[in-house]
Amino acid sequence: MDLVEQIVEWIREQVETAGARGTVFGVSGGLDSSVVAVLCHKALGDSSLGAIMPCHSDAGDLEDAKLVAEEFGLPAITIDLGPVFDALLRELPEASEAAVINLKPRLRMMTLYYLANDTGYLVVGTGNKSEMEVGYFTKYGDGGADILPLASIYKTELAGVAWELGIPRRIIEKAPSAGLWAGQTDEGEMGITYEALDGILKALESDRVPDDNPELVLKVKKMIESTAHKRAAPPVFNPKPDA
Repeated sequence: MDLVEQIVEWIREQVETAGARGTVFGVSGGLDSSVVAVLCHKALGDSSLGAIMPCHSDAGDLEDAKLVAEEFGLPAITIDLGPVFDALLRELPEASEAAVINLKPRLRMMTLYYLANDTGYLVVGTGNKSEMEVGYFTKYGDGGADILPLASIYKTELAGVAWELGIPRRIIEKAPSAGLWAGQTDEGEMGITYEALDGILKALESDRVPDDNPELVLKVKKMIESTAHKRAAPPVFNPKPDA
């Protein structure tokens, strides 16, 4: 059984085990979300729902998201979160750029769970292993999901999966971006290419000394350490028994 078949079967098993009726996920027009969308559709057919959630997004990303839905006959709904985002900002006190930007993925997470509650579906996250390992996701935003089918697959390995699934070339080859602001790219924001990142992560996972620039290796180690809280359950206070 090849990797695609394994993931498809795993998605079916997770839905069945949870007693759910299907899956719901965001479709952004990027590689990861496109792979998740097609895998879920292969696993469950029309019991899978793609949510296209533009929030002052790039028009090209919106076109690519709709292209995936059309090419694969994926049930999809478009919900413009721009007006909600604007209204919320008008009510909130001024804050840092990071706080403002992270509202977008958190609004999308809220929307996905709204749809999941209504349909009895599981929310499927699109995070890959590279991003999960270094915490390149928004806590309780795109990191909020019921299942993560790509979290054991490095970013640089996803193109091969996408080619096998028949995802359009333009989506596979475009620069990875969370679409958080105009011109934003994942590699630019992280300050490291996915090729270099995956090479370092694979070396660390195998207890090998990475061959990369020592400064880059240190950078990745710091990213892993500083984002540990994103991958852990919230700490729970336990009172001490009376002496």
